[in-house]
Amino acid sequence: MNSVISLIINPFLYIIPVLLAVAFLTLVERKVLGYMPLQKGPNIVGPMGILQPLADGLKLFIKEPIRPSPSSQILFMLMPILALTLSLIIWIPLPMPHNLSHINLGILFILALSSLAVYSVLGSGWSSNSKYALIGALRAVAQAISYEVTLGLILLCLVLLTGSFSLMNFNMTQEFVWLIMPAWPMAAMWFTSTLAETNRAPFDLTEGESELVSGFNVEYAGGPFALFFLAEYANILMMNTLSAILFFGMAYNPYYPEIYTLNLMIKTTILSILFLWIRASYPRFRYDQLMHLIWKNFLPITIAMTIFHISLPIFSNGIPPMV
Repeated sequence: MNSVISLIINPFLYIIPVLLAVAFLTLVERKVLGYMPLQKGPNIVGPMGILQPLADGLKLFIKEPIRPSPSSQILFMLMPILALTLSLIIWIPLPMPHNLSHINLGILFILALSSLAVYSVLGSGWSSNSKYALIGALRAVAQAISYEVTLGLILLCLVLLTGSFSLMNFNMTQEFVWLIMPAWPMAAMWFTSTLAETNRAPFDLTEGESELVSGFNVEYAGGPFALFFLAEYANILMMNTLSAILFFGMAYNPYYPEIYTLNLMIKTTILSILFLWIRASYPRFRYDQLMHLIWKNFLPITIAMTIFHISLPIFSNGIPPMV
């Protein structure tokens, strides 16, 4: 009986903090974007506007969800649920003090689920039966597929450096030096690619207000729109947590898990604020610039870095490389 209860409670103990973090990340974002032009941001609901995310969530979920009559009704409503579900499941292999599952191939698990997230975006744009939603969805799919190639190659280089697909092994590898020092070019490309992967400015081409109104979710309102919103910000937090583990890792001490947790939270918070700072600082790319950056700049560099890292064990063993 206890095992059944723990199987039910443990996922909720993961989901609820993630959703709370997402809610207050939106508040921090609005505060940062407000203070950039020397304005205040939300400051009315609750002390210093701290209850604003709860008010926004309540307003969205009590609004009537609009379902356009030409849309595919079942698919239209399933896509937001799929997006949020995938964005929460992807947290499972992250090396928290008490993770839900110890997965040896945690990096492959994350890559597989992040690839599946493309289907929720494409399905929502197609099922809306709106040309603006469809164009936004196609942009999002092309952008995500393009940048996933670079993300996969960077992860392969890091796996070759650490010798394992397990995320816990990254913490042990970085006990003496962070991987951002020997792999700083990959860290810069990784951070830029995570911005594009999560559709954040300056790569928010899927939500180009000037030409697409709101992109793939233009036909959504109320609760379903809130689910897409939660999924996007949960993915931002997950990507920043993963970046902190990959490049700023810390050896996990089972006797002091609180120190590890606090360390990881601080690094993730700094990276998330950097996401928001970039949004306030840079204008949106053109679509051809977005594709030029990945296919003509990042991809050749990451392929060269991958070949270099594959050759490292060969030279270290004294075996001449094959021609």
